Amino acid sequence: MWINHLSLKNFRSYDELELSLEPGVTIFLGRNGEGKTNIVESLLYLAFLSSHRTANDQPLVKLGNQSAYVRAKAQNPEREILVELEINAEKANRARINQNPVRSQKELYGIVQAVYFSPEDLDLVRGDPSGRRRFTDELLTLRSPRLAGVINDYERALKQRNSLLKSRSSYASLASWDQQVAEFGGELIAARIKTLGDFEPIFTEVYKEISKEKAALINYKCSIDNPTENAAENTEKILLKMADIKTQEIDRGLTLVGPHRDDLLLVLGDHFVKGYASHGESWSIALSLKLATYQLLQNEGAKPILILDDVFSELDEERRNHMIALANSAEQTFITVAVQTDLPPNLSGTTYQVKSGSVKLVSLANNET
Repeated sequence: MWINHLSLKNFRSYDELELSLEPGVTIFLGRNGEGKTNIVESLLYLAFLSSHRTANDQPLVKLGNQSAYVRAKAQNPEREILVELEINAEKANRARINQNPVRSQKELYGIVQAVYFSPEDLDLVRGDPSGRRRFTDELLTLRSPRLAGVINDYERALKQRNSLLKSRSSYASLASWDQQVAEFGGELIAARIKTLGDFEPIFTEVYKEISKEKAALINYKCSIDNPTENAAENTEKILLKMADIKTQEIDRGLTLVGPHRDDLLLVLGDHFVKGYASHGESWSIALSLKLATYQLLQNEGAKPILILDDVFSELDEERRNHMIALANSAEQTFITVAVQTDLPPNLSGTTYQVKSGSVKLVSLANNET
């Protein structure tokens, strides 16, 4: 799939923006703070219904406004789909597909698929487990959009259960939320294990292409023992552990078992990547995670858009070449760079200059202005 038109209103730094887009490579050139990342952020919001830069939606709405609007036409082999999002600072967001209101934003999942790489992805390797959980769950929703609903239901149930634990509610009042957290959590763990089982061989091979010195592996660290692809078994194990540690949970006011406590353990050679890997090795792991994501989706027949946000200045020549090959192979690639010299000479496309919230066409892919 590819995006043939993007429209923004009151989104971040943009009062109004209308962009007609084509397949292939599109480059947004502009210094930091000029608004180029805001454009790709809007595309990612359509894919995941959340921002990769902020935990809530309020910063997405331009100061002085109550709502921001993102509209995109997604071109699929069968048809064109118009997706419209109204992002509200103080009330629930609203969405439409082909001008028809949707009952739930969950219906948008899967229409726009995107794989994103930026310098912040180094945090996948060096940061805390929440970033790796988010990476895993985004991979789940890209493969199976319905799992976005499971993740949302789990987070809702978890929030309610934590609220009851903080208030030191009775065991009886916790029971129904125990069951919901365990059921949704069991399904989510099963989906993660299935996806990581499919993902890890690809990741291992991709890393081997980048660096042959050590083997890279992924292990899933779970808060229950011996998790499986059987959701019901996982649910039973969560419930049993909840019963064992209920007093601890009430004392701490937190749910201490479930997929929100899990982690991806990235291993390189005989050591965990976090704390042991060099800067270059950490970059190679981060790059391999994203390259493998794209390859897994491609193997399953998907053609997600590729977004590369200010990455080329951070990569050495060998890692650049891997990224260039992917950028040129994708059906549609969006690239942001601060200065022209950050862009590899063997990578070109339709180029826009971004400055102070305005976007001006500089050159087309065929170098016509």
